Amino acid sequence: MGLVQGQGQGWLQAAELGLAFLLSALIGVEREIRQKSAGLRTHTLVGVASALIMLISKYGFMDVLAANRVVVDPSRVAAQIVSGIGFIGGGLIFVHRSSVRGLTTAATIWLTASVGMACGAGLPVLGFIATAGHFIVVFLFPPIVRRLPRSRWAPSSLAVSYDNRPDVLSDVLMTCTKRDFAVSGLRFDRAAEPDPDATTAISTVVLEVQGARSISKLAARLAELEGVVSVQAGDGNVPAD
Repeated sequence: MGLVQGQGQGWLQAAELGLAFLLSALIGVEREIRQKSAGLRTHTLVGVASALIMLISKYGFMDVLAANRVVVDPSRVAAQIVSGIGFIGGGLIFVHRSSVRGLTTAATIWLTASVGMACGAGLPVLGFIATAGHFIVVFLFPPIVRRLPRSRWAPSSLAVSYDNRPDVLSDVLMTCTKRDFAVSGLRFDRAAEPDPDATTAISTVVLEVQGARSISKLAARLAELEGVVSVQAGDGNVPAD
């Protein structure tokens, strides 16, 4: 017996919604643990909503799909998910000068929507495969990416916070050169208000560097320099995202 009278409102459809809830929540938990801007609640709601829209597309127009009556394409509603989810994804991408953040999170939102659509369309195996693919990408790909050979002409950014003394910045630039990195750009991003208890102010310089060696090792070496407070390398989504 169906959950509710009427085609498309039975236990099968309820199970498909529940599966979309589960798989979307799994993706959301991973995002929540990594403290991304879109976490458990966002991903779960996106997945369940996509599944519901897919079910509406499949079963919500059965009364007009009979012989000798008006015939429409029910997939048109599901197609709007692809367009509509772009607004959420676009809102998660932040561009600050040459730095782009949130691309991986936006792509994950897109994937979660597709997982929900698969569950709503009665394709649970594909939903499980896509969810497994997400975890493969976020956990196994970063170590592979770090081991890929880098083009020496591919720029990377380093945000270096240091005691506002000329010799510290000179040491930073010299270290980059000694480690076979060319500094192609230098920009002072901000100068913090001086601490009343500190003898010097803290400044931050953003370096655009090019080289074939490991940018993470360069960042670690710079962090060891006397007077350097912190070093942040590259985009916020790599490898943490």
